[in-house]
Amino acid sequence: MTKKQRAEKAVQILKDYYPDAACSLVYDEPYQLMIAARLSAQCTDARVNIVTKTLFKKYPTLQSFADADLAELEQDIKPCGFYHLKAKSIIEACQRLQNVYHGILPDTLEDLLTLSGIGRKTANLLMGDVHHKPAVVTDTHFIRITGKLGLTLETAPHKVEADLKKLLPPEESSAFCHRIVQFGRDVCRARSPKCSICPLTEICTAKTIDKISKIG
Repeated sequence: MTKKQRAEKAVQILKDYYPDAACSLVYDEPYQLMIAARLSAQCTDARVNIVTKTLFKKYPTLQSFADADLAELEQDIKPCGFYHLKAKSIIEACQRLQNVYHGILPDTLEDLLTLSGIGRKTANLLMGDVHHKPAVVTDTHFIRITGKLGLTLETAPHKVEADLKKLLPPEESSAFCHRIVQFGRDVCRARSPKCSICPLTEICTAKTIDKISKIG
């Protein structure tokens, strides 16, 4: 089975396993997803959703974030960690979004990457979830599991992204990333994977290697 065939198989299996998989961050407006994703760096989505439930009420518009007092916003997002850097980049990103893009989230990676605090992972998330364009979001679950499936030998996010773009059906790539994240939380956990109930066992190269090592 080629890498492309294995990737397509993984896409179909996880599509059946998680038909409704979606981003776990809660938002109503595109810019809110941008902010929530920024807050999620080194923080769980569950905690971010708790913080943004209040945050998005206090700052109900893009302009209100652009005009926010830095010290006050820092305290508002403190539970998410790294609040000095995050607050500064959120204000700067919202100002640029308002002043340069007229309040509309850009629909190209190149433009999204000009927003403060937005890296390729978040830019791809926004491309897929907001603009419904092909995107590969390389979070830790995605990098770890695609490696186990033998779809890439890389560990650097941008290299994993490049490898998977060659293998995944473009129209399925964004949803596949969400499914991988859910799969990584439920089944293929880093510390205690539930291999006995894994639907991807037949295409898992890590499982094959493990069997060979035990026989040897």
